[in-house]
Amino acid sequence: MTISARELFSSRIATTLTMIGVAVGLGNVWRFPYMMGQYGGSAFLVVYIVFVLIFAIPAVTAEWSLGRHARHGPIGAMQHAFGPFGRWIGYLLVLTVFIANSYYVVIVGNVAFSAFFAISSGFTPATIPSYEAGLGNGVLQALVSLFVIVAALWVIHRGISKGIEHISKLFVPLFGIMIITLIVMALRLPGAMTALSEFLRPDFSQLTPISLFAALGQAFFSLSLGGTFYLVYGSYLRDDADIPRTALATGLGDASAALLAALFIVPTVLALGLNMQAGPMLIFETLPRMFSEIPAGRVIGAAFLIGLWMMAFLSTVAAFQVIVAALTDSFKVSLTKAALIVGGCEALLMLPSALNPEIIGTLDLIFGSGMQMLGSALTIIALFWGCDKAVAATQIFGAKTDSIRHLYLVWLRWIVPAVLGVMLVLYIADSMRGML
Repeated sequence: MTISARELFSSRIATTLTMIGVAVGLGNVWRFPYMMGQYGGSAFLVVYIVFVLIFAIPAVTAEWSLGRHARHGPIGAMQHAFGPFGRWIGYLLVLTVFIANSYYVVIVGNVAFSAFFAISSGFTPATIPSYEAGLGNGVLQALVSLFVIVAALWVIHRGISKGIEHISKLFVPLFGIMIITLIVMALRLPGAMTALSEFLRPDFSQLTPISLFAALGQAFFSLSLGGTFYLVYGSYLRDDADIPRTALATGLGDASAALLAALFIVPTVLALGLNMQAGPMLIFETLPRMFSEIPAGRVIGAAFLIGLWMMAFLSTVAAFQVIVAALTDSFKVSLTKAALIVGGCEALLMLPSALNPEIIGTLDLIFGSGMQMLGSALTIIALFWGCDKAVAATQIFGAKTDSIRHLYLVWLRWIVPAVLGVMLVLYIADSMRGML
């Protein structure tokens, strides 16, 4: 696909809603509550918000800038920055998305199955499937995950404006309405406000090096950073798109979604005496109990499941868009053929997670945290060191220059990749000590 033929986002509002749709998903509703429960509670929350503001949002501007400058996804953009060797970096980043998406579609499939089951049974909370009925049934989970794969590729096949933009403009506002309604319901549970107040008192002594790594990884995972999603979506940005403003709106929108999800899930879990440290299965093990206790649980339960599925599905679409774009951009494969190849390969790759969901937590920490930080750091290096020095400044700020913008570029060029590198080294060292 040439630059002139490349489809672009149609408007500023469409761009913002689409980018928020990419960011907001299971990372906010499924992953954030269980990560917070396992890695320090509200202290994790505080560190996460700080990391979003000072590291993740600047990284978003870098990934969009490189994508818009190169008008390619990871493979083409890395080759543009580093020459032939850069293609191998791009291959690694696309492979990371492939693997991460293999377990992500399993989770999305379980949400889809739960939503369908709840609706078909008349929204009765007691009939909403538990973990054993969903993820615990490998064959069933594989089938519903296959449905997610087919649906996501169908959206991609419709194109940017008729496919991705269209569902983003529908799903994102609906999710906002649903999650606010759920918060009101959750906080009305007996003891919910007291439990939430106690939980939100941060105890920073609970934080460990791996907690910091998990918080930084969550900031990057939640925003879908990693040198992949935003590289591709950045290549669809119009030349007059305001990257810093859109990045700030996307980052704040994503962090707000995580906080809103936590304000629904955390007080409900604590008020009902459930376990915040249940891990990746937290929301699936607690959903039936939640909806049986919440007033008007039949309708609210179905609304939550539908809203969760909509936002998770948008992130799945973005993941497939990365892989499909890699084939169409770098190998000149038609969109239809690329979708068929990607769908077939992902259908096979998701089987281990569907049949053995216990591996999801381990895969998620490696590919949902570590590899995404590595990919984002490589993208920043590619923008500032692989391209002409003026590219980053021009793409991010245009012709505007002042001391604040200069400091921002220095921070993004030196500090952000350095911190990402240090956190990765500390995580690897901590993991090796645990293995000895």
